[in-house]
Amino acid sequence: MFEPDELDDLPLAAWAEGLAAGRWTSRALVERSLSRIEALDAHFGAIRCVIPDCLERADASDAERSSGAVRGPLAGIPVVVKDNIDVAGVPTTAGALALEHSVPSRDAPLVERLREAGALIVAKANLSEMANFLTERMPSGYSSLGGQVLNPYDTSRTPGGSSSGSATAVALGIAPLAVGTETDGSIINPSECQSLVGMKPTLGLVSRVGIVPIAPSQDTAGPMARSAADAALLLGAMAGPDPDDPATVDAVWSADELAGPLARDALGGARLGVVGAFPDGYREGRRACHATALEALRSAGAELVEVTVPKSEEEDELVVLHHEFAPALDRYLAAIGEGAPVRTLAELRDWNAAHGDVALKFGQVHVERALAIDHRAADAEYREARQRDLLSVGAILEEALGDRLEALVFPGYHHCGLAARSGWPSVVVPAGYSAATRRPVGLMIVARPWSDARLLSLAHAFERAHPVRRPPWAINPAEFRRFEAR
Repeated sequence: MFEPDELDDLPLAAWAEGLAAGRWTSRALVERSLSRIEALDAHFGAIRCVIPDCLERADASDAERSSGAVRGPLAGIPVVVKDNIDVAGVPTTAGALALEHSVPSRDAPLVERLREAGALIVAKANLSEMANFLTERMPSGYSSLGGQVLNPYDTSRTPGGSSSGSATAVALGIAPLAVGTETDGSIINPSECQSLVGMKPTLGLVSRVGIVPIAPSQDTAGPMARSAADAALLLGAMAGPDPDDPATVDAVWSADELAGPLARDALGGARLGVVGAFPDGYREGRRACHATALEALRSAGAELVEVTVPKSEEEDELVVLHHEFAPALDRYLAAIGEGAPVRTLAELRDWNAAHGDVALKFGQVHVERALAIDHRAADAEYREARQRDLLSVGAILEEALGDRLEALVFPGYHHCGLAARSGWPSVVVPAGYSAATRRPVGLMIVARPWSDARLLSLAHAFERAHPVRRPPWAINPAEFRRFEAR
């Protein structure tokens, strides 16, 4: 049986206050997560597996709190992580049957940092197989291991991907926080589709070690939550330097910027560039939500300037992704060691081909293209493509911002590839629901590298000016009647 409760409406700070006051325990919160999984997940498919020792760790958190030691605002709070991120002793599958029994011996550094902050990893989330870089025309949220993740706001529509299960887990209240990953759109897209705040941080803010890769030049993990303040707490906990990840060495951002409350009046005097051109197929209901959201930005004190962002070519990006995929995955599997059932992308391809009846419903086009590359012969072409992509996308964003604007506002996740390819941070925030379909609509904000804290403050101020987010059972009640007590 499923019933919403008071925690569905409370910000994470109130969860922490409840723990401090003894209104609930960490064990009770984890049991709530497990109850939601039992009640809802057979239908929605958000969760790949439960972490076996999550209740024991909850008890340890409660004991630690009783002794007077509290690690911070995430202490005792349940978190779901995407199943392409290593949790020691639990398979990291990326949704692939070939990796069903691939067991890392250590946590990814970002998981280590979450544990140090006191967070409780309760489950791993389903995802688009290989973070949606297995093949073409595969539905977002589908994997040969986990099946299809559904969007609780409208099960006939995409859940977004590839961090589909992470989004659905938070939308359903399985946990208030989830970690997703993005190479191009994989946090921003499902967060908009499921009425969440999703943040793709500056590349290098969060360690990439212990994450099944596509392309290290674009891969990053990031937070998914019900609010910007909650996302900031999660990002602040998992961000930080890692000696094994050179991208984090050059970070000029400090987690201390997210340690305190986000600025409530961040939009006052902010100059934002609004991308006025709507994507093809952007229907009237979505346009109306966007217009209302822009009025909320103005009412909160922002100065809006219409800007033009030209369409960018994507051919160079695919050259880069295909070139980096096999070497990056081979390094990841080598680090797993004896716990890896396949050792290379080539072995994964061969396993899939040998088990095509269960593993290849949509093929493995991207895997084949990546393995067809002669890396030595194609190295110069790859480097030129990467440089062209960086320069062209960077020039588009810099020209739109100019000297006087601090961030760009987009209608939903469209153009999310600009931030992904350039390594800039982006955040999507709920902006309403289409009048015709009640499907979620988001507002995306993009800013220069290492302005992550400021970007989340802008998102937080927007939420305060335009508090529209509602849970899926309020938007799509018919879907949830099947879970009522009989």
